Amino acid sequence: MPDYLDDLRLAHVLADAADAVTMDRFKALDLKVETKPDMTPVSEADRAAEELIRGQLQRARPRDAILGEEYGVEGTGPRRWVIDPIDGTKNYVRGVPVWATLISLMEAGEGGYQPVVGVVSAPALGRRWWAAKGYGAFSGRSLSAATRLHVSRVSKLADASFAYSSLSGWEEQGRLNGFLDLTRAVWRTRAYGDFWPYMMVAEGAVDLCAEPELSLWDMAATAIVVTEAGGTFTGLDGRPGPHSGNAAASNGLLHDELLNYVNGRY
Repeated sequence: MPDYLDDLRLAHVLADAADAVTMDRFKALDLKVETKPDMTPVSEADRAAEELIRGQLQRARPRDAILGEEYGVEGTGPRRWVIDPIDGTKNYVRGVPVWATLISLMEAGEGGYQPVVGVVSAPALGRRWWAAKGYGAFSGRSLSAATRLHVSRVSKLADASFAYSSLSGWEEQGRLNGFLDLTRAVWRTRAYGDFWPYMMVAEGAVDLCAEPELSLWDMAATAIVVTEAGGTFTGLDGRPGPHSGNAAASNGLLHDELLNYVNGRY
């Protein structure tokens, strides 16, 4: 198996640099925010963080391709870094601390590119999670001060905690009734939003989560953290990995039931 630890160390360096940029502008009274064509917000911090990460990658990994939310694809090849400079921009611009920089390395393989390294850094929460293929998933302040992550062993929906981002999107896809039935079947629901539910699945604090509309940069880093923690990450169609435009993550024991509910099979 390839050794991805050098790439993981680089991802931490990139996250450190991005954290400095994003925290410097967090809650700034003069923060510049624009609306993109898809009607989502983008701040000057989003763009600055992605530019910084791209610049460091071009120096450290000049042969690797880069895909970022703000500046698209650059380069070609079997290795591609996938970046979301601020996942949770709406929170960021309102001063809510639930946002993170997502950095993933994906490699070409069967079924397309698959994540092999992921770092999720949430500096306003003082938290960071990471994983590398075959290495496991961890959380902590640094590579040398970390705790290994394991998903929960909850095996009954009636005992499970289900997290989601919002109700929007489920109705447009005709999945609202199944989603609501799932919320009634579980022990507890909370709308934490964005990257955080996936990290809590990896930690074992939450047992399952799902979102109806996502981009690759929203999922690449979170997918490998969940799977390396022993969980399952698929699209709502059951396809493994971050390729379906939506996501379902769980401790694995509840995954079939999760998919059955959101697809209206109950």
